[in-house]
Amino acid sequence: MVHRQVSNTRIAHCGFVLDTGSRDEKPGQEGIAHFWEHMAFKGTNRRKSFHILNGLEILGGEINAYTTKEKIAFHASVLATHFSKAVDILSDITFNSIFPEKEIEKEKNVILEEMSMYLDTPDDAIQDEFDALMFPGHPLGNNILGTETSVPSFTREDFLKFYRDNVSSDRLVFSCVVPFDLKTAIKRAGPFLSAMPMLKVEKIRLAPEPLKAQELVCRKSIQQAHLMMGCRAYPMGNQNRLPFFLLNNILGGPALTSRLNMSIRERYGLVYSVESGYSAYLDTGVFSVYLGTEPKNLSKAIGLVEKEIRHLINEPLSPTRLRQAREQLKAQLAMAEEGNQMFMLMLGKSMLDQGRVESLAEIFTAIDQIDAGLLKEIARESWDHDNWVRLSYVPEGK
Repeated sequence: MVHRQVSNTRIAHCGFVLDTGSRDEKPGQEGIAHFWEHMAFKGTNRRKSFHILNGLEILGGEINAYTTKEKIAFHASVLATHFSKAVDILSDITFNSIFPEKEIEKEKNVILEEMSMYLDTPDDAIQDEFDALMFPGHPLGNNILGTETSVPSFTREDFLKFYRDNVSSDRLVFSCVVPFDLKTAIKRAGPFLSAMPMLKVEKIRLAPEPLKAQELVCRKSIQQAHLMMGCRAYPMGNQNRLPFFLLNNILGGPALTSRLNMSIRERYGLVYSVESGYSAYLDTGVFSVYLGTEPKNLSKAIGLVEKEIRHLINEPLSPTRLRQAREQLKAQLAMAEEGNQMFMLMLGKSMLDQGRVESLAEIFTAIDQIDAGLLKEIARESWDHDNWVRLSYVPEGK
């Protein structure tokens, strides 16, 4: 259990974060982790679907879940007076789902519709196809939603098997951000946490094969051209993860003053949005750049992306720009911590990935120790090679 007291609120945020995700799916199971997230709300030994959905909403609370490549989370936000009720329901859906066959059949159509919605949105679809190119033949490259073949094939026994094979008591965390102290949190949540089944699973996550360069152009019934390009990056436990996160922030992070935004959007007006991203996994990572533009501007936009990357490889940041970049990142992290729901989920993920939660003071100290020489060296190591993947969606006939 990980706990953080925030006194100036009346809301309790809590949830279970499990070290299980779509990368744990075996061939033929593509999409079952995400499907389980849906099915958790469809009934337990104690509750029907209506009672799960209504149990907290009738009190003004919210209950939800999400699935990523390596994590599944079930979480809730309620008035602090209903914290125990939230823990009760979350424990029930996490560990006691019964996966009714009738509900499985209904939910198949819902997920297939969700899949169609994403495929009809080019900036979503290109991300999934890009992942497949980054991790060919590996579960990290699979679409979290599954495939049109796998999803309709699932049965109740498939869900029970996935649960048995992947849920382990030592690889899950109950996380809470609440207005009361740890002793009170344990007293209120304890009866439900102590009733959790003791599960022990030994599983091995296979690392992906080395990446090979690839370029793919897909013609679609679209008006705008979309591009994703990228390469492998540092895994979760690498000492260069935080410096690379800062480097990515400088290149194409959320700030409007990122190099890519200032160059491609503000100076040349070639795109509405352009961004770079960095995702760290257990044993690998992904760096990527996304942009959408008029087809006639695609080559120029790609050239400008490469120009900004080469600049960071070849030229160290000035002391002023480095100081600004550090302060910008620290402010972004501090503001993210202000959102108590996301902070609660981050606490659980951090405990699973690192075995501890770094304080903002620790992270700020580490950020202040990043110098221009280190960023230049990391840029060279990460980007100055030929193992890049580039995927373009262009309109048919262009």
